[in-house]
Amino acid sequence: MTLAIIFLFKYRMKNEIYFRLFFFLGVFALIAFWEILAPRLAISISKLKRWYNNLSIILINIMVVRLLIPVIPVAIAVKASSEGLGLLYILNINFFMGVVIGVIILDFVIYLQHLMFHAVPLLWRFHMMHHADLGIDVTTGLRFHPIEIILSLFIKISAIIIIGAPPVAVIIFEILLNATAMFNHGNIYINHRIDKILRLVVVTPDMHRVHHSIIIRETNSNFGFNLPWWDRMFGTYRDQPSATHEGIVIGLAQYRSNISLLKMVILPFVGESGNYSINRWGREPVKK
Repeated sequence: MTLAIIFLFKYRMKNEIYFRLFFFLGVFALIAFWEILAPRLAISISKLKRWYNNLSIILINIMVVRLLIPVIPVAIAVKASSEGLGLLYILNINFFMGVVIGVIILDFVIYLQHLMFHAVPLLWRFHMMHHADLGIDVTTGLRFHPIEIILSLFIKISAIIIIGAPPVAVIIFEILLNATAMFNHGNIYINHRIDKILRLVVVTPDMHRVHHSIIIRETNSNFGFNLPWWDRMFGTYRDQPSATHEGIVIGLAQYRSNISLLKMVILPFVGESGNYSINRWGREPVKK
């Protein structure tokens, strides 16, 4: 896949958006079909209502980002590359090592960003829309508030400039991040032994499901989206939910019914943030 992306970058850069769309639709269809064939858990909330809300917010995010921020991270990486900006260029790292290092560092930045959206109460208000989903499946991995998407985009752009991540690294990273977000939110069954092996290299659905537990100390764990190493390195890893996966309660204590699309959009401004900020680490979920 890496060679294909490199070929695309050198000869078909103008089609990058279609290439990413191809992977997005392919992974989405694969996980959605997997959920039908081998679901991990039964979800009691209406799938039709959840999918309508979650897919609608995706369309809103696409329109907002395209209208307000037409400069995409790959374009920034191309500009930084042409100007020789960033640590990787200063250190004269060779191309292939630069791609590998760039992907790994960008993934670490996303881990820190996710941690920050739990640690800062104001940022949590935007991120809690993601956690207010009462079920967890492939669409949950795409359910983020438009303002969180914009903030995340600026963080990624800043990181790309500082790192000097090669454009190919940015393309690979964006595809991996999108694909693994859908994968690790998928309501899919994976054998426990296989899951244990996969956790060495990628965040699995069982690992990330813990992060969506209603219990605060579990919500504030397993922040990784792609690589599982950061949670283990920085002490935020939790192997299993205390109630087991069969007994886990998904969502937030202050939102125990499906919220409308409109409320999803205005939630950060009018909703209860609860006690989920990471500065309340370990406490049980209670309303303010």
